[in-house]
Amino acid sequence: MVIYHNPRCSKSRQCLAILEEKNTDLEIVKYLETPLTTDKLKEIISLLKIKPIELVRKGEKIWKEQFKHLEFTDDELIDIMCEYPKLIERPIVINNNKAIIGRPPEKVLDII
Repeated sequence: MVIYHNPRCSKSRQCLAILEEKNTDLEIVKYLETPLTTDKLKEIISLLKIKPIELVRKGEKIWKEQFKHLEFTDDELIDIMCEYPKLIERPIVINNNKAIIGRPPEKVLDII
């Protein structure tokens, strides 16, 4: 199982705590320190079965100031999220071919 984690995010920390409590075999990826490639992000979006815009944190200052008023293709959105990983909704948990966004954190129990 893999968690794309931001230690500064309370929901991400709560989700990680649930996974650790369940003693899951876990890889922690701090995606702000190790940015995702476009191919990896496309793979994650495919597993989540969502459109790229649904993974964007639209409340982030950088989104509101630089991108909110513009239109983008899916590929352009993926490039933007790779360049500005803070815009990626978190946490993302992947277990084999299943993935969820851990909001609320208890949602992770659906894929353990």
